[in-house]
Amino acid sequence: MALLSGDLLTDKVAIVTGAGRGIGEGIARKLAHEGAMVISADVNEADAKRVAADCGNGSMGVRLDVSSAAECDAAVKDVHEHYGRLDILVNNAGINRDAMLHKMTDEQWHQVIAVDLTGVFFMTRAASRMMRAAGSGRVINISSASWMGNIGQANYAAAKAGVVGLSRTAAKELARSQVTVNAICPGFIDTAMTRGIPDAIREQQVARIPLGRAGQPADVAALVAFLASDEAGYVTGEVINVGGGYVL
Repeated sequence: MALLSGDLLTDKVAIVTGAGRGIGEGIARKLAHEGAMVISADVNEADAKRVAADCGNGSMGVRLDVSSAAECDAAVKDVHEHYGRLDILVNNAGINRDAMLHKMTDEQWHQVIAVDLTGVFFMTRAASRMMRAAGSGRVINISSASWMGNIGQANYAAAKAGVVGLSRTAAKELARSQVTVNAICPGFIDTAMTRGIPDAIREQQVARIPLGRAGQPADVAALVAFLASDEAGYVTGEVINVGGGYVL
């Protein structure tokens, strides 16, 4: 059943990468709830189409491997041809291949950098061309609290730190075109990825959170919806934590 719509993002067109589950699914659903037409993009096409069907409101589910520049360019071109505009890009797609630094393989390093950082660049580059021409747009990049460093995540932390630097640079470059770019750093969010963590480690992580609970995808999605809206038109280049005080 399609979600009932609000009006914060009425008639806006949004792409959400990694929308097939977890935080990305929560974001896609929230944007659709606020009235946006959402292109739910995911490397798993079935998941993308499932989320889009639930979102309704002219939303579409598409397969997208963000590590491919050609696929990113084609996805943005298809959106322009189908909808005639692109108002919002949410770069959420991400993977993890955790290992201690001395045991991390070249493949584990390159896989994470390709999706979590290079994919953000490919999609932002493609979307910025359309947004610059339109003289408006919102780019919201999902980084992570891990950008500050996390044991066993040299690849992931490096990629997410890169997303912060990329976001701040893009904000400076695109401001003259009235395109805002912001980064969100979720803390410990209850998703399939974090549920796969051993119970003892999960309990340790939750114990670090001043608010006393793991976050939910909806906690991140609410901020995304605000940053995507006209109400956030004077907010750009910001790096915002959503972690219940996790990094305090």
